[in-house]
Amino acid sequence: MSDAPQPRPEDPTVEQLGEFELIDALTASFEQGEQVLVGPGDDAAVLRIRTGHVVVSTDMLVEGRHFRRDWVPARDVGHRAAAQNLSDINAMGGRAHSLTIGMAVPADLPVAWATEFAEGFAEECRAVGASVVGGDVTRGDQLVVSVTVLGACTVAPVLRGGAEAGDVLALAGRQGWAAGGLAVLGRGFRSPRVLVEAYRRPAPPYDAGPEAAAAGATAMIDVSDGLLSEAGHLARASGVRIDVRTETLEVPEPLHAVAAATGSDPLRYVLGGGDDHALLATFPDAGSVPAGWTVIGAVSQGEGVTVDGAPYDGPTGWTAF
Repeated sequence: MSDAPQPRPEDPTVEQLGEFELIDALTASFEQGEQVLVGPGDDAAVLRIRTGHVVVSTDMLVEGRHFRRDWVPARDVGHRAAAQNLSDINAMGGRAHSLTIGMAVPADLPVAWATEFAEGFAEECRAVGASVVGGDVTRGDQLVVSVTVLGACTVAPVLRGGAEAGDVLALAGRQGWAAGGLAVLGRGFRSPRVLVEAYRRPAPPYDAGPEAAAAGATAMIDVSDGLLSEAGHLARASGVRIDVRTETLEVPEPLHAVAAATGSDPLRYVLGGGDDHALLATFPDAGSVPAGWTVIGAVSQGEGVTVDGAPYDGPTGWTAF
C-alpha cells in the first residue's frame, strides 16, 4: 500500500479537510485592525485599548433553532451571527472592535459552507471596522456558533435602567421586516423577496447607538426578540411604564401583503417581530432625539408596557424556552 498522501476531494467536508486546515481556511477571511497586537494563531489575542469603557457581549446561534441552512445561505448566516453581536455593543452606545468565534460543526459539513460563513461574517464586521481575533472549532452533532464581541464606549455606556417618567421612546432602524420574512419562509414561499432578504441579512443602524449616547439617551436596548418584549425589559429595569403608540409606527407595504395573504394584522410583525436589530431608546424629550430616530411612545410612572394606552394581548416577541 502506498504511503503517498491521498488527494482531497474537490468539495471536502470539514472531516476530510481537518481541524487546523479548517481554522486556516476560516481565518483567511479575517482582516486585523490597528487595535489588534496579536490575532488568531496564539493561545489568546492581545488588543490595544486606548480610551473609554470596554463593553463585552456573547451570543449564540443554533441550527434548527435560530437558522436553517435551507432557508439562509452560509454567507448570510455569517452576516446574521456578526450583526446580532455587533448590535449589542451598538445598544450600549459603543462601537465593536474585536470578536471571537466558537463553532461546533458536524463532520459532514462542507468546507465551502464554513468558508462562505466566514466571508459573510467578515463582511459584516467591516461595516463597523471590527476584527475577528480568535476562536475555536470542534466537532458537534449540530451546527452551533458562539460569538463574543468586545467594543468601546467613548462616553458612559447607556444601560437599560435609566428611563424616567416624562421621557420619550424612540426607534432607529427597520422593524418587523425580518419577522415578515420568517413568516413567508415558514409557509414555503420566497416572496416578498425584500422581507426574505431582511430576515436572511439584518441591517442594524450601527451609527445610531453612539449618536444616541452622545445625544443623552437615558436607556437603550437592541430589538433582537421583539419591540414590545424589549420595551418590557426597559420598563422593568427602569421601574417605569412605557406606552407604544401604533400611529407612529411604519408598516411597509410588503408587510401588508404578507398579512393579507395570511389573514393576520401587519402590526403584529412590527410589535412582536425580532431579528432586525433596530434600536429602542428613551430620551429626556423629543428635542433631544437625534436625526434618524422616530418617537414612538412615552414613559410614565407605573410599570409594564401598553399599546395605545391599553394592555396588548398579541405576541410581544421571541422567547428561548
